[in-house]
Amino acid sequence: MAAAAALAAADPPPAMPQAAGAGGPTARRDFYWLRSFLAGGIAGCCAKTTVAPLDRVKVLLQAHNHHYKHLGVFSALRAVPQKEGYLGLYKGNGAMMIRIFPYGAIQFMAFEHYKTLITTKLGVSGHVHRLMAGSMAGMTAVICTYPLDMVRVRLAFQVKGEHTYTGIIHAFKTIYAKEGGFLGFYRGLMPTILGMAPYAGVSFFTFGTLKSVGLSHAPTLLGRPSSDNPNVLVLKTHINLLCGGVAGAIAQTISYPFDVTRRRMQLGTVLPEYEKCLTMWETMKYVYGHHGIRRGLYRGLSLNYIRCVPSQAVAFTTYELMKQFLHLN
Repeated sequence: MAAAAALAAADPPPAMPQAAGAGGPTARRDFYWLRSFLAGGIAGCCAKTTVAPLDRVKVLLQAHNHHYKHLGVFSALRAVPQKEGYLGLYKGNGAMMIRIFPYGAIQFMAFEHYKTLITTKLGVSGHVHRLMAGSMAGMTAVICTYPLDMVRVRLAFQVKGEHTYTGIIHAFKTIYAKEGGFLGFYRGLMPTILGMAPYAGVSFFTFGTLKSVGLSHAPTLLGRPSSDNPNVLVLKTHINLLCGGVAGAIAQTISYPFDVTRRRMQLGTVLPEYEKCLTMWETMKYVYGHHGIRRGLYRGLSLNYIRCVPSQAVAFTTYELMKQFLHLN
């Protein structure tokens, strides 16, 4: 989520008008939404594949899988390959790729749309409209892709030799048949929405604010001209990474208990305490009562900080390249 949120937060300054014959404005606006969709989707896929092993371990730790619940982050990273082979670190990544491409693309496009809508219809501008648009864009992307996230989590929680689902299609069929039909795919949506609103909002707000302040006060030190449009100033790659990392870390800290709650609710009947965690508040109460704050509601947070850096690095680098390649500046 951090990658997609921060990517979408990067609103480029308006380019200066070009001459009519320069091949520019009209031609480059053609299929703009499609090119935006591709740029956000590809960047999201590259970022998530890079940190897939950390995502798998996070799911195992958050839900206290009985094979790994006694382990920490690094010992779990060593134990998974020993028990399931190195491909075990990428379990559920196929479903993640199917989900993250439309997720990143929808969030990016929705952010731009909501930002314009809030400015023109409500008259809200400055950093506040970025916060509002970011929250709305995050919620839109989550609702559209939530069933795929549900299936991905179920597959990632499985341990070799104890498979409930044989693959993505089988997981979809089983959940639909045994867990209430279509509504079964939206189990845990409420904590996801409640967590996503502050998460995406703070990500957009923090990254956008850092970017605009940096380019305003130190354009030469922190910025450089875009390769596809010299009239547009963009952050240097390492500054992009730093701003994205800070934005992601702050947003994750605020919304992390909702993420833990969401994961447990998504796993549903897979967990032995399923009947005690039917609602968001029951799940939070159970986790807090049995595991406390540090080992319960914030279990795996250190792993989130660790995965944030490489995820942001790959996401921003890929996205900047795609923006220039697809003439999005």
